[in-house]
Amino acid sequence: MNLTTKIALRGASFMAAAMLAGACWAAAPMQKFQAPGFYRLMLGQFEITALHDGTIDLEPGKLLTNTTPQKIRKALDATFQGPVVPASVNGFLINTGDKLILIDSGTGPSGVFGPSLGQLLKNLTASGYRPEQVDEIYLTHLHPDHVGGLLTPSGEAFPNAVIRLDRRELSYWTDSEQAKKAPEGHRSFFPFAEAALKPYKEAGRLKPFDGNVELTPGIHAISAAGHTLGHTVYKVESEGQRMLVWGDVMHVGAIQFAQPQVTIVFDTDSPMAAKARAKIFAEAAADRAIVAAAHQPFPGLGHLLRTRTGYQFVPYPFSGVKQN
Repeated sequence: MNLTTKIALRGASFMAAAMLAGACWAAAPMQKFQAPGFYRLMLGQFEITALHDGTIDLEPGKLLTNTTPQKIRKALDATFQGPVVPASVNGFLINTGDKLILIDSGTGPSGVFGPSLGQLLKNLTASGYRPEQVDEIYLTHLHPDHVGGLLTPSGEAFPNAVIRLDRRELSYWTDSEQAKKAPEGHRSFFPFAEAALKPYKEAGRLKPFDGNVELTPGIHAISAAGHTLGHTVYKVESEGQRMLVWGDVMHVGAIQFAQPQVTIVFDTDSPMAAKARAKIFAEAAADRAIVAAAHQPFPGLGHLLRTRTGYQFVPYPFSGVKQN
């Protein structure tokens, strides 16, 4: 190849590269979906997988109580949030080595809470597990965004799982007389809970417990009544490491961490809920336990740091896990 030919070829290559550099690919369609919603960490010998069910829009100005609209606006503005806050719905899968245990099941595929929800089952599968592998499901309480995922349109979502929950919670939400006396906004929760539990009850796989009890080695139920009358926090321990799976101890972190006295209209007993929150916040901070919160931004994991007047949530740092 002579010199003239080499120069010509190099020139052509340069021109082609320049044309590609200036090319516009804006016509490519937007993808409009997120990565699968699961996050994994080790707690001693236990594998914890946070599972995202999606987000639900909350309006703190309309829902929060024991505060004022001015305080709500100020707290939201200080954390770069508007009047509508996207609250995550998270569940937590625990592999103890002997059992696979799911804490809360999300909203389910009904779409009643909005199109972004109902993703927990899909994300459980994406994380490498199958619904039929789940041995037990521990429910923090029977509100629809925690029990709706027990069912699919064809029946049980978890065909081999035993359902565990506080007996007071079960008694309250399956009592027709309580349903008549409940606030109007809560009445639809009663038939929803009964429907979600029905196939498991009929199969003999609904097993309530009473108060504070060890359910399996390393996992204790701790009564946190208030948000509901049988609301339960689960303490998970392995090799000296601790995690508290909170359920609905809080809903709007931008406000309730700094002001734990703030309550929400969904509470069955708001004063009791505020007391339970104060106790659980103090214990989590003092114990330096990892917190797993149902409605904090996914994955909902972090620690509580005590401040002069309240608390600060410190998100758990992203960390990889060892590959096989």
